[in-house]
Amino acid sequence: MKTPLITGLLLSVAFLFLTGCNHLQNDSDPDLSVFPQTEQGTEEKPSDDTSLPPADNIKEEENRSSLAEGEKDDSNSTQPEDSAVEADTDPESMAVIVNKEYSLPENYEPDDLVYPDVPFTFDEMIDKRMMRKEAGEALEKLFAAAAEDGVTLLGVSAYRSYDTQEQLYNNYVKRDGEEAAQTYSAFPGHSEHQTGLAIDVTGGDRICVVEDCFAGTEEAKWLEENAAEFGFIIRYLEGKELITGYKYEPWHIRYVGKEMAEAITALGVTLEEYYNVVPVSN
Repeated sequence: MKTPLITGLLLSVAFLFLTGCNHLQNDSDPDLSVFPQTEQGTEEKPSDDTSLPPADNIKEEENRSSLAEGEKDDSNSTQPEDSAVEADTDPESMAVIVNKEYSLPENYEPDDLVYPDVPFTFDEMIDKRMMRKEAGEALEKLFAAAAEDGVTLLGVSAYRSYDTQEQLYNNYVKRDGEEAAQTYSAFPGHSEHQTGLAIDVTGGDRICVVEDCFAGTEEAKWLEENAAEFGFIIRYLEGKELITGYKYEPWHIRYVGKEMAEAITALGVTLEEYYNVVPVSN
């Protein structure tokens, strides 16, 4: 009777000894105590977990980085190119674009030129006093409105033929060199003055006639704030020299029609940007 009892006790002790050794070995196993379990051993995540898998996380970070660097969401963009306005190159159009890229035919001359009833810095009835009929009538209203606000404007130079522009340009090149001349004078056929839709203006004191000092004057500020109401835009904006190809000219206004002028002015862009034809070449 004692032999079976002793045998049972010995077996129990041996079993307990082996179990304890195995437990101590698992606690010291670095593969189990330090590193995470494999996917098969992980607990399933709740169905409402919104965390992205690794690839999507990377994509999300790339998107954030792109936006941070200045890329804009097209759905909220108000850039002129979103309006898909096609560049108007018809010489007869009030909205025609003429710049260093787009030119007029050498023999183009508007057939509806008139003498606007506005004061100029000279008295002679010569070509540079003329504008196309629609633009001229709009100019009369603009000058009248300025006068009502106590602002006196004078015309300096409006229509200019291809031949006249060629003579002027060549004279400027001789005087200042071609590179300098191209910053303020158009190559023949590329001048807005040939359209009969553009005019240079100045103040009644005639102090800053087609000069940088016209910027900041009462007359320049009035034009900036009111020209669009009469269908005109400040054609060569400050800070847009690399787009228009010309220096800032607050005295040069261009007729494009009221609706278009108000749209361009509201956007604060150039005609090139409005038509999405930038940049111009030099």
